[in-house]
Amino acid sequence: MKCLVIFGLIVAIFASIAGYGYLVFTDLTRPLPRPAFKDDTYWGPGDGKNYKPDTKIYDFVVNVPKAEIQDLRQQLNRTLRLTEPLDGIAFEYGFNTNALAQFVDYWRDKYLTKWNQRQDYLNSLKQYKTEIQGLNIHFIHERVSEEVAEKKHVYPLLLLHGWPGSVREFYDFIPMLVKDQNISDYAFDVVAPSLVGYGWSDAATRVGFNAAEMATVMRNLMLRLGYNKFFVQGGDWGSIIGSNLATLYPENVLGYHSNMCVMNTPLSILKGIYTHYYPEKVLRSRMFYDHHVGVWEKYQDLLVESGYFHIQATKPDTIGAALDSSPVALAAYILEKFQTCTSPSLKQDFGAIVTIFGLEAVLDNLMIYYLNSAATTAARFYAENTSKTYRDLQLDRVQTDVPMGCCRFRFDLPSASEWQLKDKFTNIKHNMYFQHGSHFAAMEMPSMLFNDFNEFVKKIGLHTE
Repeated sequence: MKCLVIFGLIVAIFASIAGYGYLVFTDLTRPLPRPAFKDDTYWGPGDGKNYKPDTKIYDFVVNVPKAEIQDLRQQLNRTLRLTEPLDGIAFEYGFNTNALAQFVDYWRDKYLTKWNQRQDYLNSLKQYKTEIQGLNIHFIHERVSEEVAEKKHVYPLLLLHGWPGSVREFYDFIPMLVKDQNISDYAFDVVAPSLVGYGWSDAATRVGFNAAEMATVMRNLMLRLGYNKFFVQGGDWGSIIGSNLATLYPENVLGYHSNMCVMNTPLSILKGIYTHYYPEKVLRSRMFYDHHVGVWEKYQDLLVESGYFHIQATKPDTIGAALDSSPVALAAYILEKFQTCTSPSLKQDFGAIVTIFGLEAVLDNLMIYYLNSAATTAARFYAENTSKTYRDLQLDRVQTDVPMGCCRFRFDLPSASEWQLKDKFTNIKHNMYFQHGSHFAAMEMPSMLFNDFNEFVKKIGLHTE
């Protein structure tokens, strides 16, 4: 009798543990309701009590004083105090200092010499500024011509960049979207803003400006321009912001297309581990295995390459002060990310950046950070997005029925499978894998991104309604 009591007690304990575990699992994996979110928070200087919105839209032209370019040239002309790389080391320890010295020489002696040409190129797309929630927001706005509009189905499109990118990523991509392309039935009125704290956009003046707040500002920008419904496309932070926009304001989003499809919910992590061990039960083709199998190695690589993330999420002003004070330091820091985001076979190659992106494109992007002293304000975005305030929103667990499309480039960050994504996105229309390409898809492979985005829009079939 005593043994039966003990056995019953053991069974009861294990049942209680199992039941509690089930409740915890259910609580951690169930979808959450969409949170109420204020869409007019003031982020400008002062307390905003007497704030009167300026709704006008102003032309913007990049016009850097010659004295500022001359000052930069003088800074780059100082003797570099760089430590020699270790024997046999290319870029394993960070950006190679021999390569950095050559890059600085080119920046000073070649690139800055033709700065007027580069400035004209940056001005080749129409740009504007307008005030949203107390912040002056810079944006590119390229519209479809009347001639093209007569032939194509035209929709508004919001393009969102990330870090350490800028609107410069889209300079080859935007003309494809706006012009008459024989391979597409669509054209787009494109809006490509500099994110708050990036490029020529103002930075928030108070703590709390996270990706949900960024999504709100971007949505309000589109409303200001008269676009009540629009497509969203983004990678890096642009992907997170786009996801938040589709979640918080689904009534405004025709479709959301991402080239960095990530999910960080407990359920998604478990599904990713399951896919690693049983890919044949989840993925439609063995061609997709490399994108999802090897999860432990992928996380190890991510840990190796994400030191910058921890620094920017904890002490952004420290690293920002160093980068804003030294153009050479800024170059080393940002170039190292572009070097890493080539491919495993090239990231130790001294010519990788030239081969994949081109020196002018990377330098244009670097100049946008330098000219606006944006290293600190851009880095702060990491701190805001790892804060408890933002994490408590748990937006990855809030479902949205906005049509969603995902394209995965082979050497980008580890991506979520359709099985993982559908826990949040209940209306996935497009699911694509590429065996090439990396993180900066719009800059590296604009044609492939263009084709994929158009395929996504086609699958939604808006013009058939």
